[in-house]
Amino acid sequence: MAESLARHTMVKASAAGWAAVMSRHPELASEPIIDGWARADRPLIVRRPACSDAAGMIPLGLPLPPSHGKRRIAFALAPGDIIASAPPPSLADAAAAAPARWRETIGLLLQLLPETRTFGSLAWQHLTGLPYLSDSSDLDLLWPLSSARQTDTLPSDIGRIANQAPMRLDGEIVGRAGGVQWRELIGADDDEVLVKGPAGVISTTRAAFLTGNLS
Repeated sequence: MAESLARHTMVKASAAGWAAVMSRHPELASEPIIDGWARADRPLIVRRPACSDAAGMIPLGLPLPPSHGKRRIAFALAPGDIIASAPPPSLADAAAAAPARWRETIGLLLQLLPETRTFGSLAWQHLTGLPYLSDSSDLDLLWPLSSARQTDTLPSDIGRIANQAPMRLDGEIVGRAGGVQWRELIGADDDEVLVKGPAGVISTTRAAFLTGNLS
């Protein structure tokens, strides 16, 4: 299962898996919101592996809301401890949790690409009901390249919306090999871009990534 779970996938841990995490990291028990996370049926998010992650384990993250220090907790679970997985929520589904001043920008983003997904503060507030959003929050998004109607113009189209947005638009355009920060893709076809995949980071050209012709 480890190979099949892309970055940003939302997963839920078994009771035994969560107990193992708390046993390996006893310091987490001092934070009640962490100790009760699995009992509240809240998700975790798949992250990129770190050097300290054991082979065969699924690297996961738990970002805490600002009221609990905005810490990012990292740990790993065995594949058998994952009982459910799903893509990050669609922007359309999460929109109801957004501040009113974001609604116009979200509408434009959905017109551009209805399949857009979100994985940051908006996603976590939508999924947990906890207060993740603040006045300084970014809107973190994933634009699936396979769904893009006009692949070559997608980065510049995002840029035009970002220039008028009341918040910072962050995130990645995602192809078969992984994701590229969308701002990196505004440029010439031979510009080098960094692709963040499940096993690490590779470099390629803008044109190769957007057309899917990675060597």
